[in-house]
Amino acid sequence: MSDYATNPRANFDYEILETIEAGIVLEGFEVKSIKTGKASIKGTHIKILNNEPYLIGAVISPYQPANTPADYDPQRTRKLLLSKKQISALLGTSQTHGLTLIPLKLYNKRGMVKVLVGIARGKKKYDKRETIKKKDIERARKRGIEQ
Repeated sequence: MSDYATNPRANFDYEILETIEAGIVLEGFEVKSIKTGKASIKGTHIKILNNEPYLIGAVISPYQPANTPADYDPQRTRKLLLSKKQISALLGTSQTHGLTLIPLKLYNKRGMVKVLVGIARGKKKYDKRETIKKKDIERARKRGIEQ
């Protein structure tokens, strides 16, 4: 499985509690664009509207701008493919516990583009400071070993 796009701020801004794999509804030229690395899910989120999950804010640039339809919107809302049981579970947990649904990465699985959806809780400022502190200590320890 190769990763096409990742959400770099996800682990810094959120505490990931659970992950779910979802399909995504795409046009043919969007699939080509994702496979060539022209996609970004930085700063995106997932909303459930009318019992259907949607990926909001993902940018998929045109594969060949000259051959792309004139009315193509790179930031359009894209539908995610999940079972009804998964959707109801996501809906229940996100509403009752105040959790957020965020995409963690776009990747390939058996020729299909999939989205790894994370059920996450937002970190407080002091939690982020603690994460930075741990990374700095780890970096310093590695630097000391290598020198």
